[in-house]
Amino acid sequence: MVGLTGSTVTKVELAVLRECPFGGFILFKHNCSAPEQIRALCDSLWKASKELPPFIAIDQEGGEAHRLPKPFTRFPVPKSIGDKNDSALSYRLGRAQAEELALVGINVNFAPVLDVNSNPKNPVIGARSFGSDPEQVIKMTEQWIQGTRDAGIIPCGKHFPGHGDTDKDSHRDLPSVNRNLDSLRALELPPFVHACRKEIESLMTAHVIYSGLDAEFPASLSRKLLTGLLRGELGYDGVVFSDAMEMKAISDNYGDKDAGALAIRAGIDVLLYSNRAASVRPVFEFVCNEAERDAGMRHRIEESYERIVKLKRRYLNSFSGVPENEIADRLARLDHQRIIAQLHEVS
Repeated sequence: MVGLTGSTVTKVELAVLRECPFGGFILFKHNCSAPEQIRALCDSLWKASKELPPFIAIDQEGGEAHRLPKPFTRFPVPKSIGDKNDSALSYRLGRAQAEELALVGINVNFAPVLDVNSNPKNPVIGARSFGSDPEQVIKMTEQWIQGTRDAGIIPCGKHFPGHGDTDKDSHRDLPSVNRNLDSLRALELPPFVHACRKEIESLMTAHVIYSGLDAEFPASLSRKLLTGLLRGELGYDGVVFSDAMEMKAISDNYGDKDAGALAIRAGIDVLLYSNRAASVRPVFEFVCNEAERDAGMRHRIEESYERIVKLKRRYLNSFSGVPENEIADRLARLDHQRIIAQLHEVS
């Protein structure tokens, strides 16, 4: 899964896509200028994918993690939903965000954050979390996830096995959590365990070292955590996305090609790159060559392919975007500000 340079697919990007059939795309603010433009971009990405429809993803958590321009609704930060402690309202907000994504053809939301806000010094999670108590996070996110599903969007819980106790931002550093498995089971893991039991469609990993479980590799590159804990012990068989592989936690400590291969061998199904498609091509080609050379790598890729195909066939049967001239009217009729007003009502 790759990022794009702007609001349209360039000729250079189309040429790369013809040779490297990436499985999906991630959109950021610089890709999103107006509802009609976003819909046209998503439609062009759908049409450019020859074999299977593409995942078209965005980080639309609410609060600061918000990519879409006006007149899309600016949804509240997850902490405010957790503070309200109203699971029915959490469902409506999760569904509302997903309904707006579906209008323009986005089909994956990299949300909700399943991390427990357990460290007040955490520079990157904070109010992105639904709360500091695992049971509260479970209560709110279970309904938020269901709302997302019911609107036809694939939810992706993050960041396994928990980014809430770090004191560093993995965009800039490689954080380490010095907890053993029993401690993680008590605080960080419960929302992920619950989501796995409820068969959440996808999860995203954390670029964090959990020294009590694997002192050598961060979770995104750790076979002990992804194949051992997540696949083996928790029995999870959904799609696992890496967090962006260019983040400093990975790029400052591993070469691009080695990191990609390590992540796949660890159990990642989809390697996420927010950079331009052309810059990812060497990693793509390296992984293809490794699969030809190494039967174990080929087997791992085939496992991932089966999971990805299963999820795409479940959700991506047709392009979800509505005609461009209907988007503004649909947004107005949805009137999601009513739901946000409910959040701010005094109980």
